[in-house]
Amino acid sequence: MRHVIVTGGSRGLGLAMTRRLIADGFHVVAVARKESDELRALMAESAGALSFAAFDLSRIDDIPDFVLGLKKSHGAPYGLVNNAGLGTEGLLATMHNSQIEMLTRVNVTAPIVLTKYVVRNMMSAGEGRIVNISSIIAATGYNGLSVYGATKAALVGFTKSLSREVGRMGITVNVVAPGFIETEMTSGLGDEDRATIAGRAALRRLAAPADVANAVSFLLDARAGNVTGSVMTIDAGATA
Repeated sequence: MRHVIVTGGSRGLGLAMTRRLIADGFHVVAVARKESDELRALMAESAGALSFAAFDLSRIDDIPDFVLGLKKSHGAPYGLVNNAGLGTEGLLATMHNSQIEMLTRVNVTAPIVLTKYVVRNMMSAGEGRIVNISSIIAATGYNGLSVYGATKAALVGFTKSLSREVGRMGITVNVVAPGFIETEMTSGLGDEDRATIAGRAALRRLAAPADVANAVSFLLDARAGNVTGSVMTIDAGATA
């Protein structure tokens, strides 16, 4: 059974991806700082197709040993979904430098370094799939999300170049860029704000976590073998 690493896999989008990839026949290693009740419940019904690995991705220097431990426990990974990230809001002029540093550390440096060590195993195997979760904010911008938008745009640039570096070894690298999704990160929006955002979309609604999970599922499937360096937008037509 091929295994896939999903960071931030304990809740929200990551949990939806984890659930879908298990249904697709993968063994999933869900990485998060701690388990959630939902992840524990899914693990109980997954018949061994789901494992949990506790790790704080802000600990950049510990990533090499973490990846080595995963390989010893589960073998070389077939897929990596870089989903974990911080969604901290704030105007740049008033955002503390420590917040800027943490956003770039978790949203940019961590997935790049994690990918560095995971992709080595894929190169040895001669195959692999990497999916980086960005955001439509990387392309459209949004008030109060300048630093967040910068980190998500960085993942797109990273994907484009890495796809060329590793393509000759049978590894694909793609981006899924969700819009505003029905998750904890949008739960703080009021009904009026949610209705306004939904009203801007071609389909007049917000996309759901399952929609993003379906996109990730496709990019890990054999049918997407010739898809690399691409950005798949899941936003119910908000940027159409």
